Amino acid sequence: IEPGWALLQLLLVVTFSQAEGPVCRLRGDPENPQLSNQGDVMLGGLFPFHNNWKNRQSSYIHKPFPLQCTSVNFRGFQFAQAMLFAVEEINNSTDLLPGISLGYEIYDTCSSIARGVKVALALSNGNEEIIVPSEAPCTKSAQVQAIMGETSSSPCMAIATVIGPFHIPMISHFATCACLSDKVKYPSFLRTIPSDYYQSRALAQLVRYFGWTWVGALRTNDGYGNNGMATFIETAEQLGICLEYSVAFYRTDPPEKIQQVINLIRHSTSKVIVTFLSAKEVYILIKELAQHNLTGYQWVGTEAWISDSKTAVKDKHHILDGAIGLFIPKAHVSGMKEFMLDVKPLNSSGNELFTEFWEELFSCKFSQSGLSDDNEKECTGDEDITEVHNSFTDMSLMPIFNNVYKGVYAVAHALHNILGCNTTCNNKVLLDPFTIKNIRFKTKEGDEVYFDENGDPAAKYEIINWQPTLNGIVDFVTVGLYDASLPADRQMNLENKTIVWAKNSPQVPLSVCSEKCPPGTRKVLQKGKPVCCYDCIRCAEGEFSNVTDSTTCERCPPEFWSNEKRDACVKKETEFLSYEEIMGCLLTVTSLFGTCMTCLVACIFFRYRKTPIVRANNTELSFLLLFSLTLCFLCSLTFIGRPSQWSCMLRHTAFGITFVLCISCVLGKTIVVLMAFRATLPGGNVMKWFGPVQQRLSVVGFTLIQVLICILWLTISPPFPYKNLKQFNNKIIIECALGSAIGFWAVLGYIGLLALLCFVLAFLARKLPDNFNEAKFITFSMLIFCAVWITFIPAYVSSPGKFSVAVEIFAILASSFGLLICIFVPKCYIVLLKPEKNTKKNVMGKGLPKT
Repeated sequence: IEPGWALLQLLLVVTFSQAEGPVCRLRGDPENPQLSNQGDVMLGGLFPFHNNWKNRQSSYIHKPFPLQCTSVNFRGFQFAQAMLFAVEEINNSTDLLPGISLGYEIYDTCSSIARGVKVALALSNGNEEIIVPSEAPCTKSAQVQAIMGETSSSPCMAIATVIGPFHIPMISHFATCACLSDKVKYPSFLRTIPSDYYQSRALAQLVRYFGWTWVGALRTNDGYGNNGMATFIETAEQLGICLEYSVAFYRTDPPEKIQQVINLIRHSTSKVIVTFLSAKEVYILIKELAQHNLTGYQWVGTEAWISDSKTAVKDKHHILDGAIGLFIPKAHVSGMKEFMLDVKPLNSSGNELFTEFWEELFSCKFSQSGLSDDNEKECTGDEDITEVHNSFTDMSLMPIFNNVYKGVYAVAHALHNILGCNTTCNNKVLLDPFTIKNIRFKTKEGDEVYFDENGDPAAKYEIINWQPTLNGIVDFVTVGLYDASLPADRQMNLENKTIVWAKNSPQVPLSVCSEKCPPGTRKVLQKGKPVCCYDCIRCAEGEFSNVTDSTTCERCPPEFWSNEKRDACVKKETEFLSYEEIMGCLLTVTSLFGTCMTCLVACIFFRYRKTPIVRANNTELSFLLLFSLTLCFLCSLTFIGRPSQWSCMLRHTAFGITFVLCISCVLGKTIVVLMAFRATLPGGNVMKWFGPVQQRLSVVGFTLIQVLICILWLTISPPFPYKNLKQFNNKIIIECALGSAIGFWAVLGYIGLLALLCFVLAFLARKLPDNFNEAKFITFSMLIFCAVWITFIPAYVSSPGKFSVAVEIFAILASSFGLLICIFVPKCYIVLLKPEKNTKKNVMGKGLPKT
């Protein structure tokens, strides 16, 4: 039966339509404005007089019932009153739009996007049915010149999309979504409140200013919250701020979804929560937080609720105490407050709406409405509005009311310009959004009003802090300013005022994932976590960091090393064998002791120079050998002390030449022993070939060869002082670089060659008669000499730093003592302790071969 009845209705409609001719018919039921007043030029208004509506199930068979709005919203009435105040001022002005009266049609959007679009179309089309000839298009001029509103971003996005193609200007006072600045999508949209693009960036800078790098984020799941939070996150990442979580919810979400948000907050470690929420979502949130006793969080809010006294009143558990956020700068419009509070329900054009408003305002009922409760008082219409204190009488949103006021004046100034008003105006011209965008004027309070190319005003904010008072009322204290038009380093300016933080603490709360890394450490990111979560690793040796939260440790310069805290570089300790340290002192004393011993032996020999044992085996060579040994002992002192250019050259050359002189003398004595023994044999006449002159020449010749080697070494590549930075990390070894390693080993090699030759000759003379056998002592001394210098090579190469110098000194002293003791001590023993053996007979007679 139902399908058949529907088909019959369709046929009847078609029949009657054909009979009546072409008709442009309004689709759906007409929408009548809640407030209206006729004028020469009409303005539209879209404000949420109600917060909600009743949900009704649709059968999809019958036409849906009209939306039934519930829960009176006093803020919507305030916005409408601000518009009416501006219209009345303009109509009473003789300077602006003379001879033209402004009318208005104001609709209740009921906080519904769908209804907002519907009533916006009603403002565009009107409600009357139009019949036109068949050849004419079904078009007409717009019902209004401009639309004031809506309050929220999401309804504005929908409405601006629909009316944009008709080029009807829409000026919002409270829609802040940055997306609405897109003139491709929303060509006719303008606003008198700054874009969230600036507010989001300002919030990020505010968070960074207080050192909060680990925050949570809550947003309304609509265009306002999602777009605003997206810009905040983008800016926050650039400033080094990390989000522990970012979650969206909406007031109509099921309780399970709200509970998930509460659980997320409960288990989080961040103590700061940044919100892009409308006041309605904040109401829901603080109610749930209070039930779970979740307090002590630092809230950062936007203009949507940070200065809303209604929100503060509903926060009975002080969840939001200490909140900080941004709001439009304070404003004052003379006469507006008095106008807004001067309302009477029975004298208003929208009698039914104002009746409902009055009943809600005074919690009473008019008699014609029917009393639902005997305890409920009856409204008279003469109630004194100054006796009530609620969100309608609260003027904390005066900056927003001022935005409505400025929007109406912007339209009036644009109309004044395009209508060519002098004494009268031509009211036949249609207003264009691009015309409004180009106007610039000042209000009666001196505020300059203008729009940029995106239809946005200049971005200026006050930084608001929630400071609870003793009587439980929240005081919205301005603690700073933000001006996006200034240079980046001057945009945020906090005044020298006391800020109250969460839990009424005077201390700025700490909200970081990881504590700051002190100097001497570097940050290492924790795997799988945001960049704000890191471990502090101590800098390695030789590296430092002198700033907090350093990401890297820098290497110290070559001559510096990191201190114990690794936060600075200190000059490396320089090391060389000095006279002040124990080892240097011992070696110096040993060297001087050897020198003194040599001088003592020389004195003894000089004292007993005429005795046979001293005169035997060439006295001249003995004294020359003692002289060279003295130089050997003294040359070791050149190895002690800070190396310099001259000391480096002197120590090696002096060592090389004195030792060659010494070995040459020993070699001469060895040859003399051999020659002397040969000369005592029958027919021996070899001493004439190696007499005193030849002995001197041999010593000079052998020494000159070493002198030539040293001259070549010093000429080609001499030794030089060198800072050894590689051997030790924490100290500098100041040593003498060899310059030419070939020169150094040539000097040592030549000494070794002479020592080996001397050892071989002495070894061959070891079986000579005892009295002449000085060769035995020479052999033993050369054995010690060679042993010392053979072991010197690996010890020298493997010894670090100053110890290599000590090894070289020890080798010099040991070999010198070996020569001194082995060659001269036995003779001194005879001279001093056995004088009876110091005779020519004993030296020459005994043991001579018989002939």
